[in-house]
Amino acid sequence: MVPLLNKAISSTLLLRLLRFIGALLALNLLVMSAAQAMPSFSRQTGADCASCHVGAFGPQLTPYGMNFKLRGYADGNSPKWLVPLSGMVVANWTHNSSDLADPEHFKTNNNAVLQEVSLFVAGKLAPNLGAFVQTTYSGVDLYSSLDQADIRLAHAFTVNGKELTAGVSLNNNPSLTNPTNTMGAWRFPFTAADLTSSPTNTTMLDDMLGQQVVGLNAYGLWDQTWYAELGGYRSLSQKFLGRVNDLQDVADDVGRINGLAPYWRLGYQNNLGNHFYTLGLFGMDADIKPDRTSGGPYDKYRDVGVDGSYQFLGDPKNVYTLNGSYTHETRSTGFSGLGNGHLNRLDLNASYFYDQTYGVTAGLFDVRGNTNISLWDTPNGKPDSNGYVLQVDWTPFGKSDSWLAPNINLRLGLQYTYYNKFDGSSQNASDNNSLSAFAWTAF
Repeated sequence: MVPLLNKAISSTLLLRLLRFIGALLALNLLVMSAAQAMPSFSRQTGADCASCHVGAFGPQLTPYGMNFKLRGYADGNSPKWLVPLSGMVVANWTHNSSDLADPEHFKTNNNAVLQEVSLFVAGKLAPNLGAFVQTTYSGVDLYSSLDQADIRLAHAFTVNGKELTAGVSLNNNPSLTNPTNTMGAWRFPFTAADLTSSPTNTTMLDDMLGQQVVGLNAYGLWDQTWYAELGGYRSLSQKFLGRVNDLQDVADDVGRINGLAPYWRLGYQNNLGNHFYTLGLFGMDADIKPDRTSGGPYDKYRDVGVDGSYQFLGDPKNVYTLNGSYTHETRSTGFSGLGNGHLNRLDLNASYFYDQTYGVTAGLFDVRGNTNISLWDTPNGKPDSNGYVLQVDWTPFGKSDSWLAPNINLRLGLQYTYYNKFDGSSQNASDNNSLSAFAWTAF
């Protein structure tokens, strides 16, 4: 691994990378000088970013941030504007170990790109009603789309002297509702370069249905300890997807869910002051018709998994986190006729943050399953991919005493992705490795 990493950060590449970071920082400082508004959640609650987010930058949530989400994003004051607005910009520079085969609009390697520009309606809309709705322009795909959407109605009750937080969520991604950072939508890496190679196969709950479905979920948290959630998802029409997500090509569409796909989650959490941990079980069943026609057989997906997280928050100068999940999926391809299969996905990551400013995170991912040359679309019929992600980052403005608070937040980081196995093969797996420098701004 060391020779590969040394190759990835040769002197020429390192010079380009440092110049790119310097240019991004200068650009962000210019933007900050004109900024007049803080991120909408912080503006609403009066809390700094470090109160809700581990490392003073999203999306990894502290216990306070989890409660804010479960209470419908509605704690605090009503917005001064008609709607609570925020924005986000993500730019990066990426070097791939091997040149990209056909990078439309871009170079085959060493690309600097404005990857995402997003606008959010994020915060309180009315008493007990709040939203997290994101629209995004992709500088890689060159189109705008409705991204993540989560609209919640929630209320906290007192029952027999104990608190019950209950609510409903209208959303467009099954893993979006999860209050911990263990599932697809919110799992590390929290940002990743688009101009890289990605494995072909993963589980359904690893964000496969994101932005293509609509679901209504009811949930409750009892006594800040026991959590339960139950919901169902239906496919959005191709007409709608074509208008808001530009999914005109059926190849970009997983198909149509037959009826309603149930999703569930059970969880336990415990806040011991300096230590906070969670344990959970989750699952989803979906019968999907890839060509969206009615009647006939469907491809059946069944996901079930376990997850957990831990945070050490006792020393504000030193914060540690650990997140993990394991998902088992079975597939029965009645429509496609490609045979049956199963996948197992394991994700683990650990972080350390000093003074809510300097962070390092190491993540491991492992996907493996049965051999089926027709089902998995890999040269040897094996779906296995595994490796790790290393990230170091700097978040200078997320604390209450930051000189730019409460106007804007910024994270600069370096991220390296390494593959031991890619699409069923260890041979040349490292050709898919990548090194990325990113600037992530919220305002």
